[in-house]
Amino acid sequence: MTPIRLKTPVTDDIIKQLRIGQKVLINGFLYTGRDAAHAKLVALIDNGQDLPITLNGQIIYYAGPSPAKPGRIIGSVGPTTSGRMDLYAPKLIALGLKGMVGKGKRSPEVIKAIKQYNSVYFAAVGGAAALISKTVKQCEVVAYPELGPEAIYRLAVEDFPVIVVNDTQGGDLYEEGIKMYAATS
Repeated sequence: MTPIRLKTPVTDDIIKQLRIGQKVLINGFLYTGRDAAHAKLVALIDNGQDLPITLNGQIIYYAGPSPAKPGRIIGSVGPTTSGRMDLYAPKLIALGLKGMVGKGKRSPEVIKAIKQYNSVYFAAVGGAAALISKTVKQCEVVAYPELGPEAIYRLAVEDFPVIVVNDTQGGDLYEEGIKMYAATS
């Protein structure tokens, strides 16, 4: 299967075409964010305040980059467990977040928000953080520098590899994988 090239920001029309199991190469910008940054974003939303980043049409990568070695743009930047952001994700999706990248299953509430607001959840390969970092062409902290690696970074990426895990139709690659494995056992 030929990977789909996706350029950020993304629209509903593009997101609605993605299906579980598809390989995607993201180009453009990703924002990083983990639990501490998500908690701060949702606190701002709950208080009716502006966010430090625009979510509409964007993708958040659940990662905390390690420091760059000399001559490198960024250190290793592997995915963290997505379930840690499940408490916060539905509010961000409702504000126009079109994609999330991480590893592991999502809660029923996140899957419901993905379907309702036309978003998608991608998986990045855990354990390939050094290889993934080679797709990052620029890196800058755009919010919460006091959080160190858990700050929100804006990454310019070229052919950042992911796989669609949850789509707008309610597809769940983890559930389908279990069914396929059980059928062959």
